[in-house]
Amino acid sequence: MSGTSLDGVDAALVEFSSATTFTVVDTFFASYSAKQQGDLLKLFTPGNHEIDAMGQLCRSLGDFSATAVNSLLQKAGVRPEDICAIGSHGQTIRHRPELKQPFTLQIGDPNTIAHNTGITTIADFRRRDIAAGGQGAPLAPAFHQAVFHHKSENRVIINIGGIANITWVPSDKNLLCTGFDTGPGNGLLDLWCKKHTGRDFDNQGDWAKSGTVIENLLQELLAFQYFDSPPPKSTGKEQFNEAWLNRYLKPYRASKPEDIQATLLELTVISLKNAINTYCHKVSNLYVCGGGALNTYLMERLTDVSGISTSSTQDLGVDPEWVEAIAFAWLARQTKHSQAGNLPSVTGATQPVILGGVYPGKNGF
Repeated sequence: MSGTSLDGVDAALVEFSSATTFTVVDTFFASYSAKQQGDLLKLFTPGNHEIDAMGQLCRSLGDFSATAVNSLLQKAGVRPEDICAIGSHGQTIRHRPELKQPFTLQIGDPNTIAHNTGITTIADFRRRDIAAGGQGAPLAPAFHQAVFHHKSENRVIINIGGIANITWVPSDKNLLCTGFDTGPGNGLLDLWCKKHTGRDFDNQGDWAKSGTVIENLLQELLAFQYFDSPPPKSTGKEQFNEAWLNRYLKPYRASKPEDIQATLLELTVISLKNAINTYCHKVSNLYVCGGGALNTYLMERLTDVSGISTSSTQDLGVDPEWVEAIAFAWLARQTKHSQAGNLPSVTGATQPVILGGVYPGKNGF
């Protein structure tokens, strides 16, 4: 899995005994180089020769992902022939569910992954949901519902990566699970931190904590139409990026950078709180995964602002840094067993569908 944070590839080796029971055997993280990050960022906005650039980067990310898989297997002491399949999300470079002909595009060539590992690879999960009338995102809620359901707790699973999303998992299985992207997660925070401190991220949110929220700016950001639009909805760097932020910052050029950081953190927290209050009912607990779970100040603010008990998915027995990678192993399992991987109540698809394309390994399917 590689998400909108663009930090690298998370690879998880997961053994499933059923659709709801699994063991994480081992994990491996392969970080993107500064050049890879720069090349990817160029593809997020239209430009010259981007098809050539995309084609080459697609192949190189396929090589990169295959190397991550092989490194993980070597680390775990597991042979390639013992693996049923690889579930590869790829790297999203464009997500346009709002267009007349909606589309989403992830790169990281699965043919290259299958060839370089010898393992059947399942990839391109999102486009089948779009073909069925859905947003193609978020896809993790189906996994959240399968493994985090509790018979007496109404839970909200919050993933805070570059973009934040929520999944409401009601205790009553007769109620529909819902979920959607709420807006910025770590993306704008990381961008602002890198620009003004040189660090890739704000460690534990200490820099944001040192600032003071600029209330007028916060309200202007929250007035952006995406926050009030109803689900199903999904978003990405195409919408919440530096150019978007700069439009709002022009009157605040004299503000301290740490005050902007505090405001951006509050934007993430308040947009999450508003979404939960509006679309998630009688919530017992919030469980956070993704990089945001490691931001101590963000977690504190989420608890204070929501008034709901908040912890990481570690309390549910799953390391918050690996939930998304495990989810795509689960989605690959669903496809391999000819089972649907999407939730129409989340994505807006007309029906549940089997997701992804299958690229055979050296021994076929």
